Amino acid sequence: MNLDQIIACPMCDALHLDQEVQKQSVAQCARCGTVLAAPKSGAMTRIAMLSITALILLMAAASFPFLSLRVQGFSHQASVLDTILAFATGPMLPLSLATGFLILLVPAARYCALIYTLTPMAIGYRPAPHAATVYIWAERLRPWAMAEIFIIGVAVALVKVSGLARVELGPAFWAFAALLVVTILTDSSICRLTVWKTLKTRSTI
Repeated sequence: MNLDQIIACPMCDALHLDQEVQKQSVAQCARCGTVLAAPKSGAMTRIAMLSITALILLMAAASFPFLSLRVQGFSHQASVLDTILAFATGPMLPLSLATGFLILLVPAARYCALIYTLTPMAIGYRPAPHAATVYIWAERLRPWAMAEIFIIGVAVALVKVSGLARVELGPAFWAFAALLVVTILTDSSICRLTVWKTLKTRSTI
């Protein structure tokens, strides 16, 4: 049997015969039920557009005011970048670097990698040079892109801070909230097996 016709379940390593899966259909692992393939019409175009949207939202979330605090007649507002730079010296430097890396740089790098990989194929062209390597890095960065974890942590913190001062949410907060929705839509639209098959097929054209 040709090994190119065999795929392994990413969860339980069960081997399956690679067969063509019709669009809007789902292929699941016979052992554990993990989704192996779920091709959808126009998925690559949708993912590329969602990635561009997410990148724009991320830039807005980083630069616009995130929230403002009012207490006893004094007010202060800050963006995510302001917060990172404020702790960029002294013992808080590692935390500042980790925040900037995981909340801003890694998600931005992942979205750029998805755009680079999928956009040429979405419009019918051959994959860009080294697209397979870039897509591998996009998948490796996925667990470390924690913009959505950040917004959940902020929501918990706001519950505690609201008892001490008046908190007003800025546009960056809503940009992060929208980014959370776009990230979920992006990840749910990706059929990784289809992406790899398309990369292999288009590269030989």
